[in-house]
Order: sequence, then C-alpha cells, then structure tokens
Amino acid sequence: MATTCSSSSSSWSLTRVAVAAWLCAAVFSLHFSAAVSNEFSVGGDKGWVIPKEDNPQFYNDWASKNRFKVDDTLKFEYRKDSVLEVSKEEYEKCRSSGHPIFFDNREHTSFKLDRSGLFYFISGVSGHCERGQKMIVKVLETENPPQPGGNQPADGNSPPASGGAAAVLRGSPVRFVFFSVSLLGSTIFINAM
Repeated sequence: MATTCSSSSSSWSLTRVAVAAWLCAAVFSLHFSAAVSNEFSVGGDKGWVIPKEDNPQFYNDWASKNRFKVDDTLKFEYRKDSVLEVSKEEYEKCRSSGHPIFFDNREHTSFKLDRSGLFYFISGVSGHCERGQKMIVKVLETENPPQPGGNQPADGNSPPASGGAAAVLRGSPVRFVFFSVSLLGSTIFINAM
C-alpha cells in the first residue's frame, strides 16, 4: 500500500511540474506576443500599380483596412516603377523635392515601419501619383503604460487604469487569449494544490 501511495504522490508531483511549466510558457508567450511583427503586401494581390480610374483611393482604402504597428513591414511589388516615402507636402503635390525620405526601384521593396505616426508614399514615375498611386499609412502608438506622475487629462475623462487586466484587454486578441489561458491555468493549479 505504501508503494501505491508513493506512486500516486510522484504522479501528483509530475502533474504540478507540468502545470507550472505550462503556466511559465503561457506567461512568456503573453509577454512577448507584442514583439511579433507582421508583413503586409501593399495592395494585396494587385501590388503597387496605378489603380483603376474608378478607384483612385484604392491604396488609402487598403491602408485604412489594416492595423499597422511599429516594426511591421510593408512589401511593395511592382514592375518598372518605384516607391518613395515623402513629406506630407510632397505627398499632397504628388512631387518629390528630389530628396525623398526613402527611395527604391528594385521591384521588390520591403519598408520597415520604424516609428508610430503617418508615413506618406508615392510612385516615383511621372504621372502615376496623380492617377492614385499614393498612400498614407498610419502606424499605431506603442502600448506603453503611462509613467507614474505623468500628465492626466484635465477634463476628468481619464482613461481606465493601465495595469493588470485592463492593459491586456486593450491589447490584441492574441494577448487576451494568452491572458485567459494563463488565468484559467493558474486557477486550476491553485485548486489542485
């Protein structure tokens, strides 16, 4: 009988270790899920081309349907064309001053979004921008919680607390799933003890 009890106790310890390891992996995944970046093919299957005459806002419509974050990559696919990152003024004029922020004409361009804010892109081929081959990309702010003692809204409409579940629930669905699984796993682990 002592052997059975020892075997059961040993099995129980292994279960605890397995659950603890699983919990550590879930928390680790939750912590690093924000570090995952995405690659977006500009224009989808169409690539970086002059849009159809009846849809000159094609690229801005495409960009508005996506959520870009810092460290994501835009992939421009085109033939006999180019892609330029320009200032807002140059974007509005459909003309580069001759010194764009970024230029590439290798037909397969990867552009890393290295900051939050607006990025303005145009085609470098004469007449293409005027026909709609231009795009504004908005990169979301990083999700860093405000520092203690930081500025708070003066109108009394302060945002919800930035700690714990509130911060996770404001994040991506992936983080929510990891948070939920971690919470469930820790509840099971605590109840099993």
